[in-house]
Amino acid sequence: MKLLVVDDEPGLRQSLHLILSDEGHEVTVAADGAAGLKLALAEPFEAVLCDVRMPVMDGLEFLAAYRSAGGSALVIMMSAYGNEDAAVEAMKRGAYDYIPKPFRADEVVLVLRKAGERERLRGEVESLRSALGAGAASPEIVAESPAMRAALDVIAKVAPHRTTVLLTGPSGTGKEVLARELHRLSPRAGGPFVAVNCAAIPEALLESELFGHVRGAFTGAVGDHPGLFLQASGGTLLLDEVGDLPSPLQAKLLRALQDGEIRRVGDRAARRVDTRVVAATARDLRKEVEEGRFREDLFYRLNVVAVWLPPLAERPEDVPPLIRRLVSRHAARLGTPVPVVEPDAMRALLDHDWPGNVRELENAIERAMVLAQGNVIRKTDLPALRAAAAPVGGVGAAASCGATLKEAAEAAEAAALRAALERAGGNRHAAAAALGVSVRTLFYQIRRYRLG
Repeated sequence: MKLLVVDDEPGLRQSLHLILSDEGHEVTVAADGAAGLKLALAEPFEAVLCDVRMPVMDGLEFLAAYRSAGGSALVIMMSAYGNEDAAVEAMKRGAYDYIPKPFRADEVVLVLRKAGERERLRGEVESLRSALGAGAASPEIVAESPAMRAALDVIAKVAPHRTTVLLTGPSGTGKEVLARELHRLSPRAGGPFVAVNCAAIPEALLESELFGHVRGAFTGAVGDHPGLFLQASGGTLLLDEVGDLPSPLQAKLLRALQDGEIRRVGDRAARRVDTRVVAATARDLRKEVEEGRFREDLFYRLNVVAVWLPPLAERPEDVPPLIRRLVSRHAARLGTPVPVVEPDAMRALLDHDWPGNVRELENAIERAMVLAQGNVIRKTDLPALRAAAAPVGGVGAAASCGATLKEAAEAAEAAALRAALERAGGNRHAAAAALGVSVRTLFYQIRRYRLG
């Protein structure tokens, strides 16, 4: 195993380095909690042996900072006689085990063997989950574009850890869908997934909604309310539109993330919560920080792993499969057969820029299915969308003997696309402008005809 030993006693550090190296472990040492934290966050250790009492930063402070920053290694505390209470408290806060000082060499070796066995079994469980399909993307996820595939790759890598994730991107791009996928792929998949839109709840009620309240805390508080943090304990809490949190609640959220504790309104005692937080926002939080509307310390606490979801206009590859997915989903919900989308309607859907992103596309598909007659979606069933211009050029030689009308039209369209790209020197934006179509449509047709 790759181990980190954090202790302020030089003799003990030396002894542990020799003992553990002889057992075949790769050992790194640090003289205090601050130095240990820097090392622990810079390299992927499998286990950390950390003393409770140290200068600069003690063991409990190390553990809290390490876990808050997303550290996932097993932490084993070492405590002298009389400090067992602190070690037990550390275990309550997420430490794996503790060893009382002074200890024999075989004691620490045994604890590490048990830790290694636990990690081996956990790895086997994750492999089995993956083999059974837990690691495959949810049917709700469409990821044909490189941008979405990259986002899903990050989600899959961070899912096994408790690390805080910040999902950013324009409204309607599917941030909640991605948050649910993160939860589904995580070890917390069996726990609750709770989502709250921070912009949709009045400021006066938001603290109570997030952290709960006790009976009599304010007028109308006729009973205890656990709050969303407690309701999501053991699972995942999505704080959507987190950039809209008022300043006082930003401070309370920061404390909850740092300490793993919340205090209900009107309650004197804090409560431990085991809740993974995923935040989402359409705002530019860096700009909000610069302009004084969002706490810088909270931003860095949330922004441990950031995932950007680009607007639909920048991922045209996702539009056709999204249309197919939405048509099938709404057909099942409405109890109707899956309709056919006429070519003119499909062209209009592909050519639109979708400023409202996936949400706007879904609304357009649902509207069309409700208005459609004869189980066929026509262009007239769609809301007002900017239509694509007709292809440039004629059928010409493509209408050769034996070619169907469809084949001739496709050949002519491919020829027009190729000619426009050549005239534009390969500049796709210029070629799209010359053809009178959107860049999205041009990208889709280039892939369709394998022109680039």
